[in-house]
Amino acid sequence: MALPSGPVTTSSEAEAVLFDLVDVYDRAYEAAAAQLSLSSAQACVLGRLDERRGMGALAEELGCDASNITQIVARLEALGLVTREPDPRDRRARQVARTPQGDEINRRFAAAFAFARTAVGRLSPDEQDQLTALLRKALG
Repeated sequence: MALPSGPVTTSSEAEAVLFDLVDVYDRAYEAAAAQLSLSSAQACVLGRLDERRGMGALAEELGCDASNITQIVARLEALGLVTREPDPRDRRARQVARTPQGDEINRRFAAAFAFARTAVGRLSPDEQDQLTALLRKALG
């Protein structure tokens, strides 16, 4: 079960709808991952590996502790979805890459996680442009 992403009370209807959007997005992401027997964290890491990546870079990008990435990658490796290899520039560091099986699972996850495509598809092209501009403005 997903935990609410926002406070119990909100200061505006826009804030409340934004929290609702994040909650529905999170639940859809978790459900798509679960269809493939992955945790949402595993699906997230797998999706970030379009190219070989350093474990430290993954941890920094995701804003989490390196030990968390190590555990997630170890589980993905045990499932045959990624490989870990020494970094050619720094043999002490490790790089992670998807295996062909990992590519297939990532493709299936992308197909299963249709929330954003479905939500945006309800909008006209002009509304999509307006939403994009407003979200960019809100994100600063």
